[in-house]
Parts: sequence; C-alpha cells; structure tokens
Amino acid sequence: MPQSKTVEIAGLDHINIQTPVVEETCTFFENIVGLRRGFRPDFPFPGAWLYLGEKAVVHIIGMTDEKAGAAGSGRVNHVGFMASGYASLLDRVRRAGIAHEIRDVPGANQRQVFMKDPNGVAVELAFDAAEAMDGPAGVFQP
Repeated sequence: MPQSKTVEIAGLDHINIQTPVVEETCTFFENIVGLRRGFRPDFPFPGAWLYLGEKAVVHIIGMTDEKAGAAGSGRVNHVGFMASGYASLLDRVRRAGIAHEIRDVPGANQRQVFMKDPNGVAVELAFDAAEAMDGPAGVFQP
C-alpha cells in the first residue's frame, strides 16, 4: 500500500449550528459577535451563512429540537474568535442583557469574553490585553 502524505490543517473553515431558532441565532451572531449574513447556497432546508470578511464562518441549519439534538455545545466546549473592539462588545452584550464571563489568560496578554448564543452554544471572543484591561475579570449577569 502506498504511503500517504501528511495532512496539514490550514485553518478552521466554519462551525455548524443546528437550531430551531434560526433568526434568533443569526441576530446574536450579527448584533453581538459582529458577523454579517451573506450568500448561502440554495439548500433544500432552512438556514443562513454568517460571514467574517469574505468567509462564511458560521453555518446555521434550521431544524426542530428533536432533529437538532440536545441544546448547548455538546462535546464542543466553545467556539472561539480573535477580536478587537472590546469596549463596543461589552456595551452590546450589556445592552442585550446577555450573561457573560470575562477571563484573563494566565501568562498571556489576552482577555476573553465568554457568553452563550440562543442555543446554549458557548462563544469566546479573545482580545489583546492592551485593549481590554479596563475592569475586573469575573462573571456578570444581566
């Protein structure tokens, strides 16, 4: 049998979220995370693609609760994005009444904001500490 070449991962292509609440999920990723809705192939099922620049990074598929499976992240702990605009994000999160947690990465110049989308999927936005050290870390409720 011929020896196969090593596979090299070039980067994360997209995440896929199956949900009965397509519009609420899109609104979260558009208004809170800052992605934008864009072109999606004409699949025979409901959904949306959300873009970061020219790349569709979040694929939403509309399904009933029974078909979508358990709410939450399942075996995926969270989805992480590098970000800038820390103060703007916190303003949007607070105005939307979204519970969130701010964490500092030990030994790194990074601050993370964790929250959940309408399906219970954990979302992390990571910021350079130089931009994001305006207050304490901790858990914040709406």
